[in-house]
Amino acid sequence: MLPALPALCYLLIVAVWLLDLLTPQLFIASILLNIPIALSSLALTRRLTIGLVVAAEIANVLAAFLNALHDHGRFNVIALGDRALLAASFLLVGFLVVKTQGLGRSAGLSEARAEQMQRERSLRVAMERVRESLNPELVRRRTLNQALTLFAADRGLLVPDIAENDEWYYAVAKSAHVEHRRDALPPELRSLLAKRLDGARPLDDGDIVARFALENIGARYGAIAAGAGGHGAEARLLLLRDDRAWIRDEARFLQAYFESCSNALAQAELFVQNVEQSAELARRNQLAEERSGVIRDLVYALAHDLRTPLAAADVTMRQADRGAFGALPEEYRKVLAASLESNAESQRLVDTLLTVARYESGDMMTLDESVDLLTLARAVCDELSPMAGERGVRIEAKGESAFVVGDKLELRRAITNLAANAVAASPHSGTVDIRVSADGDHGRTVVEDSGYGIAPGERGALFQRFGVGRRRRGSGTGLGLYVVRLIAEKHGGSVRYEPRECGSRFVIEIPQHRPQADEETR
Repeated sequence: MLPALPALCYLLIVAVWLLDLLTPQLFIASILLNIPIALSSLALTRRLTIGLVVAAEIANVLAAFLNALHDHGRFNVIALGDRALLAASFLLVGFLVVKTQGLGRSAGLSEARAEQMQRERSLRVAMERVRESLNPELVRRRTLNQALTLFAADRGLLVPDIAENDEWYYAVAKSAHVEHRRDALPPELRSLLAKRLDGARPLDDGDIVARFALENIGARYGAIAAGAGGHGAEARLLLLRDDRAWIRDEARFLQAYFESCSNALAQAELFVQNVEQSAELARRNQLAEERSGVIRDLVYALAHDLRTPLAAADVTMRQADRGAFGALPEEYRKVLAASLESNAESQRLVDTLLTVARYESGDMMTLDESVDLLTLARAVCDELSPMAGERGVRIEAKGESAFVVGDKLELRRAITNLAANAVAASPHSGTVDIRVSADGDHGRTVVEDSGYGIAPGERGALFQRFGVGRRRRGSGTGLGLYVVRLIAEKHGGSVRYEPRECGSRFVIEIPQHRPQADEETR
């Protein structure tokens, strides 16, 4: 609204009223009171229009009364009729003015909304072009380039880090090229851009420093915005015009644009950082895999190289024990028996190392055959009976048939490891029970002993590589229970430890499978 318009309108009402007082009754000068009422439409203020209509009506009545007094108190009928018509015209003009003001406000709001929507569309298009790339360098270039188009600027510059100010970008309107400069900013620009900003603002004539800086770079009008330059830096965006001043709304819009571009830059830098970290992680994984491959190959080579001489030594010593090379002294037989046991332990160690290497490298091929766990348990019991007998331990396998799908040799190795540990951990006259049962959809094998048990502090690492527990009381490698876990998990099952009042209990559960012939019989 024009500041002087209300005063002018009321002044006109007073002037017309005075003119009406100086004229005869039949000369109705009050018709001119419609002029200030009509002028109030420029103010788009309903209150002013209503006030002028009321003032005009009062002025009209007072003028009629005073004119009649001046004419010796005689009221002219024609004059009174004219004034009644004038009063109605004041109301009509005021009504039309109020309606016009409403339409003007609506048109103004519609225009403002249309302008806002156009700005938002332009901002969205500009941001889509800025975000097309995840390269921080391209994001900065497009930020400046799109800003020139979006704000109809003639020139612009972008400083990624105002604290350093030895790297900046410069571009001219209607040119797709953005110049990347790596020299220090001119002193006047540096002092201008280094000011602390809470938001974008136009560089008006009231800022002497800004005016001086603009004149030195040959510009007339400018606007500046602050944002994040990446890696904690504070960036500045300066846009210049030669023919049109900046307004506050444009400055706020510029700040919103630059903040969105700063977010896009942060995303691009995060993407580059993730790519670099992924590449470094891939490099380390590849290096670890290569080292693991070397270690695995060494284990394979060592195990295979040891197998042959161990097997040959076993055959030779057993032949000697049977008398193939003549009669042996009793003391030598004892040494030979100890050597056979040591050689067997070495062979078991080689087999264990091979099994661990194959499972951990993913090279293990588990066969899909139907296996009866009870049959395996009895075979293991027969195999370990001589060792158990030497220690004075009774070992027994019992239960019901439980068929599972898997590799017979590997499953037998798992049961053997548990049973051998149980025998080694049992005192003289102890017992080891292997029980097999079909429990729901799983085949269960339970190995119990009456030995020393396992301390609570050691149970958490039982099934880890080189775990504690029974390894402390025997000559084991610490890999036996770890191999059991690998085999059980490879077959889709699990193994767990359950403490007892006297001794230990290990439970292996493998998904159960019954032979097709048995199912058809049922």
